[in-house]
Amino acid sequence: MAGVSRVRRQLPISPWLFASPGLLVVGAFVLYPFVSTVVNSFTDRRTLIPGRFVGLANFRELIHDDMFWTGLRNSTLYIVVVVPALVVLPLLLALLVQKNIPGITFFRSAFYTPVVASIVVVGLIWVWLLDERGLVNSLLETVGIGRIGFLSDQWLLLLSAMAVTVWKGLGYYMIIYLAALANVPRELHEAAAVDGAGAVRRFVSVTVPAVRSTMVLVAALSSVAAFKVFSEVYLMAGPSGGPAGEDTTLVMLVQRTGTGLTGRVGYASALSVVVFVVTVALMLLVLRADRRDRS
Repeated sequence: MAGVSRVRRQLPISPWLFASPGLLVVGAFVLYPFVSTVVNSFTDRRTLIPGRFVGLANFRELIHDDMFWTGLRNSTLYIVVVVPALVVLPLLLALLVQKNIPGITFFRSAFYTPVVASIVVVGLIWVWLLDERGLVNSLLETVGIGRIGFLSDQWLLLLSAMAVTVWKGLGYYMIIYLAALANVPRELHEAAAVDGAGAVRRFVSVTVPAVRSTMVLVAALSSVAAFKVFSEVYLMAGPSGGPAGEDTTLVMLVQRTGTGLTGRVGYASALSVVVFVVTVALMLLVLRADRRDRS
């Protein structure tokens, strides 16, 4: 009995012992940086200089910073263009590769390959393709259209980066949709077909309602990823953010402002807090829209 009592006294501690390695990692690499960023956003700290408390000065400066509004505009445009594409196109792609026909495994693997490829490699490949003397412009010149400044024009550069983001994310969200489509009862499609519904009508009336929750999940994930985009634009536009910095995103502005020996860590932290708040707001808006639609 004494041994049983001793084991019972130790049981409440045991779960914490198993969880402690993970909690330490989360605390060291998630919670501490988050709290440190929030604290630094109220200081004028620089890379090598400890900061002093300045209150809301950094946030007031944001309002008058033209680059902040440029970054906010580009990040918002990224959401407006990329999110609808990543909600609809992977669903259509999943419908195409859902059927078990000979050779379909090859196409599923081919569509998923960009997901596992390094974003740096993907970015460089697309830079080579879209460069002034790249393959795409060479083909356009061959057919008589002429060369197009995909990487030198402000809006074309941003659209090119969006295309890379969509291309790389198609396979990832396709897998999510495939899992959702596998749970759609076949009887619903058969009943709709008996009633005379065509493929488009079955897609609108059966498939979309059945995977609505998955579409909300994809919208939330892609919204957060699109607003925090960095690598695609950085690789294609360069550290300066394209012509006159007009293609800079908020995360690029954070990186540019807060790094280097003279980096303004306090101001960059304020930018990071704004990115965090907007990201959380986006997720809440998507979830609220879904809840309202269900009700």
